[in-house]
Amino acid sequence: MSTPASVGALAELYLGNLLYALERCALSLEAEGKPEDAAFYRGIGRAMAEAHGRAKHVEVP
Repeated sequence: MSTPASVGALAELYLGNLLYALERCALSLEAEGKPEDAAFYRGIGRAMAEAHGRAKHVEVP
């Protein structure tokens, strides 16, 4: 059996899919007239993308 992946490893592997899903969620919430909720989910996506960018920047020598 293979070793289960960590949450971080899975999140990195599927980051694009997760960011897409968060944006779709935000769009749906905006359509429902819930801009504050949409901003919350966009904030999560932005934080994830920025963290990924910082991690990639650190790895480059």
